[in-house]
Amino acid sequence: MNLNPAAVLNPVFNFLDALISNYGVYLYLMFVWLSLAVIAWVLGGGLRRRLSQENSAMIIPGIIFTTRPANQSPPAIIITDVDPA
Repeated sequence: MNLNPAAVLNPVFNFLDALISNYGVYLYLMFVWLSLAVIAWVLGGGLRRRLSQENSAMIIPGIIFTTRPANQSPPAIIITDVDPA
């Protein structure tokens, strides 16, 4: 029994070689149209996870950056002494 990978896979490679040489243009066109359909499906929301209807609230964490005008001074810091008595 020959377990050499090149000898075992040789019929597969011969089949693929014949398939591409005979139908290569049609395979190419099929893969192009199939990829366009997959891209449209992904952009249409095909990969989004299906959420259950009972918990429809969605929380999206985020960071908000705000700018302060250059001529405005920072807020004053008030220091108070607390009398323990």
